[in-house]
Parts: sequence; structure tokens; C-alpha cells
Amino acid sequence: ASLPLLCFRSPLVAPLIFGLLLQAPFTQPSTITQPNFVLLLADDLGIGDVGCYGNDTIRTPNIDSLAKEGVKLTQHIAAAPLCTPSRAAFLTGRYPLRSGMDAVNDYRVIFWNAGSGGLPPNETTFAKILQHQGYSTGLIGKWHQGVNCESRNDHCHHPLKHGFDYFYGMPFTLISDCQPTETPEMDRAFRRKLWLSTQMIGLITLTAVLGRLTGLISVHWKTLTCLAGFSLLFFISWFSSYGFVRYWNCIMMRNHGITEQPMVTDRTTSLILRESISFIERNKHKPFLLFLSFLHSHTPLLTTEKFLGRSRHGLYGDNVEEMDWMVGQVLDAIDKEGLKETTLVYFASDHGGWLERQEGERQLGGWNGIYKGGKAMGGWEGGIRVPGIFRWPGVLPAGTVIDEPTSLMDIYPTVVHLAGGTVPQDRVIDGRDLLPLLRGAVARSEHEFLFHYCGAHLHAVRWHQKDTGAVWKAHFITPIFSPPGAGACYDRGFCPCFGEGVTHHDPPLLFELSQDPSEATPLSADTEPLFDTVIRKIGRAIEEHRRTLTPVPEQLSVSNVVWKPWLQPCCGTFPFCWCDKEGDN
Repeated sequence: ASLPLLCFRSPLVAPLIFGLLLQAPFTQPSTITQPNFVLLLADDLGIGDVGCYGNDTIRTPNIDSLAKEGVKLTQHIAAAPLCTPSRAAFLTGRYPLRSGMDAVNDYRVIFWNAGSGGLPPNETTFAKILQHQGYSTGLIGKWHQGVNCESRNDHCHHPLKHGFDYFYGMPFTLISDCQPTETPEMDRAFRRKLWLSTQMIGLITLTAVLGRLTGLISVHWKTLTCLAGFSLLFFISWFSSYGFVRYWNCIMMRNHGITEQPMVTDRTTSLILRESISFIERNKHKPFLLFLSFLHSHTPLLTTEKFLGRSRHGLYGDNVEEMDWMVGQVLDAIDKEGLKETTLVYFASDHGGWLERQEGERQLGGWNGIYKGGKAMGGWEGGIRVPGIFRWPGVLPAGTVIDEPTSLMDIYPTVVHLAGGTVPQDRVIDGRDLLPLLRGAVARSEHEFLFHYCGAHLHAVRWHQKDTGAVWKAHFITPIFSPPGAGACYDRGFCPCFGEGVTHHDPPLLFELSQDPSEATPLSADTEPLFDTVIRKIGRAIEEHRRTLTPVPEQLSVSNVVWKPWLQPCCGTFPFCWCDKEGDN
């Protein structure tokens, strides 16, 4: 008899071979009930700042090892080019316009802890669904989705109202105002105008008083008193907020309690790392979600002395290398607790690097590689194309690179499905479950169209033509770079979304990103035979997309973003807000 016949006659070998034939190349997700999730989100990190995406001068060995052991996405797209709307989309799986978290005005992010806007209570985050699935959910680091609605302690926008069991970090975002030695960053141009107006009003008042005393002008003392009172009230009206930014915005919280007001920046990095590792250790015996929302690499680039001067790119490079070290510490904690095989780790940035962020000769913002534009630019790739890396040993094939359009919004359905939950059926979810693509079960992304907003203004649309693999992108509005040809809006500090600072294109600028990822040469009807077909197809997609939008309250309206003293989180008796509970400990 032949060897195969002899083998199959054995009662022990036959079941073994049968089992081997049925075995999948990678562990089926169903065999791992409710994996842990560690979501690592950098702040303002450019796609060109990471080694595995082409940077050969900033050292990021830990992030690079994630890509080597997992799946790297090369066309991973943020839903918005700024922190607040991008993170709202990440948490909800929906374009920020749907939740009112994109602005029609110039105030495109949460501006104050004491504003009334924020992620609406009726939005369902992935954390809230995982909480219902029995997960322990924690957010460490940056929130920037609002705090209160109507009173100082209602916490309607707080992380604990949005599905997180535990929160430690900044309810706001890191800004240069948090560092006393740095030049103030928040609303810098507006603040200069307020100072100038105050000086002019004061000068007019002083001139009138001197004129009255010398008899050069005839004016009643009552009028002068009113003018002086107006001057004082005007000064108080704005200085009570902008004069104390460090106390109002630069605070640290643990759950609902304030631990530092203002924050002590020298120890922020070590505390965030300590809290992240502690959360993993406390929850190692049950499924958990850890959302580590880094303060790196946002200005003022808080960097410990150990990493200062280590990189070849000044303080920014030092800061990125420190963040990479923090990633390594978190991964080591996962390994130490024996959780590597049961934990899905994800790394990304909330949007592209900030090209205009400079102080003299110092470049304090990131680099976006070959991609045009950067932070605040809703259409150009540099503002929205970000790193995207997944690692799940035994489930996701190591060393895989996927060049398909994906979105930060895709994390929502991916995490929810793996946790055994169901995405809400009463609203549009724009994200798509990535697991089939990540595992190689399908070759194409489920996204046919992605809509690129700048605030509430649609700037560009991407069409993934699945039959050919082409990725077309049409720009309807682009910012006007200043100075011309500079590649960013250096004269403004940020590129605008509307008004005199943008150009409207009719017909739109068209690029085929798989051939021209740098968006260097726009196509035309003369150079591209499919030009008219592609533009018509995208136009129909926009019409269909707009039919899915419903009016919602604007969370970033002027009335919602202004500072309201009765909403100010305070660890003392307002306005005497100061505490250092970490130092006391």
C-alpha cells in the first residue's frame, strides 16, 4: 500500500491531519473572547516623523516594532485636520459635522474648559458600548471634548459621561500658555488686538482727564468717570479670561476631581505614563480598553531632561523620541502581564503636523513627508494622512502593509465588533470594520468615498475606484498659502477654511493619488480622459452624502466656545482656583 493509505489507516494520525487541514493561517477572532484594546493616539504628529513611514533621522524604534509585528496602513485618514473634531470622529465613528463638532466660524476647536460646547451627551462612543460589554475603560491624557454645559459640576461632556470608567489627564489640550517660560499661544493675534484696544481706550481716557485738568477741553467729570469705568470694565472683561489661561485651561484631573491647577509640567509625562501602566496592571484579569491620548507632540513640547538634546531635530525631535519611549514602556507592561497575545494595540495621530508652528529659527511643528499641507488644512493630504498601525500577534499577519483608504473613524466599528457589541442602528456610522482588511480576508477597503471637511466646509472628496484601484481626489476649496508657494499659511499661523484666505475651484482640482500622492500636478479634461466621468461621479456622491446630514446644535458656535466663569472647573472657591494634590502626595 502507498504511504498516504498507510497514514490514513492510523486512528491517531487521521484526526490530526484532519485538524491541520481545518486550521486557519491566523487565529480566528472568535477564539479570543473580548480582547483587550490599547489605543495610542499622538497629538499633532506628522506622518513623516516616524521611522517606519520613512523618517531616518528621528528614532522611533518602539513604534517601528509595532509595524514590524503587525499591520501598517499607508492611507490612514483623519476625519478632520484639527484636534477637537478629529477626536470627536474617532470616538463616535461619525464625521464631526454629524455631532455638531465642526465649526462654521474660525473657532474650530474647544477654546476653554469653561466653554459650554463639547461632545453631546446623546453621542455614543465606543467606550460606552464596551462599558456595556463588561470592559473596564480608561482614558489617560488629553480629552479636548468639553467639560460642562450649564453649571460648574454637571460634567455633561466629561469622559466619565462618555463611557470611560476612569480618567486621568487634561480635560483641555496642551498649549504653550501652560509653560510659564514660553510665549503665549492661545488666540495670540486676538489677544494683541485686545491689548492694543485697551491701551487706546486708556490713552483716550488719560488725555481727556489731562485736558479737563488743564482746561484745554470742556468735559464733565461725570463723563470722565463713565469713560474711566468703561476702560476698566473693558480690561476686566477680557483679562479675567486671557490673563489667567494657565489657571483656567492648564489643569489635570482624576475622574471629576482636579489634581493640579495649574498643572506642574515638569512631572506631567511621568504621571501619565505611571497612570497608563497602573491601569493595565489593575485590569489585567478582565477585558479592558485603555485609550492613551498623548500630550506629545503638541507645543510646548514637554520633554524630560533625559531626552533633551538627543535628536537631530531639536526640541520637536526630542519630544517625538520621548513619546516613542513611552510607547515602549506601555508595550513592556503588556508583555510583563502576559497580555500580548490577547491585546490589540493601535497607534495613530489625530491629524498632520503643524507646519506653521515656529519660534524664530526653531521649528516646533511636525513634518508630513511627501504630502502637501499640514494641520488645519482639511483637503491636502499632509493635514489628514496620518500613521496607522495595528498589532495583534497570532491574529493579524506581521509585517503587512496595506495601501487602501482607511479612516480613524474605522476604529469605532472595529473595536465594537471585536468586543461583541453592536454599533448604534439609530444613526449613521461612517466608519467601517477593518478586521477583514487587516487579516487579509478582503483586498479592498469598504470605503468608496471619503469626505474631507475643513470646519463645516467641504474642501475635498476622495473616490476609491475599486475595480481599478485608482484613488481620485477632487479639491473644491484650497487655502491660499502665504507667502505664495510656501506650502503653508505662515503669515496667519493657521490656514483658514473660508473667506478671503481660500480659493474655490470650478472645475475642481483633480489628482490620482496612487500616481501622484504629493498632489503636485492637477489633472484636467485635456490630460485625463476620465476627468469628466470622475467629477460627475464625485458630484453624485456629494449629493447622496448631504442627504444623510441632519441639522444639529453647533457645539463650536461663538456662544459655546467663549469663556463662562460659572462653568470654570475650580479646585478652590472661584476665582481662587489653585491646588497641587500630586505634590501633597
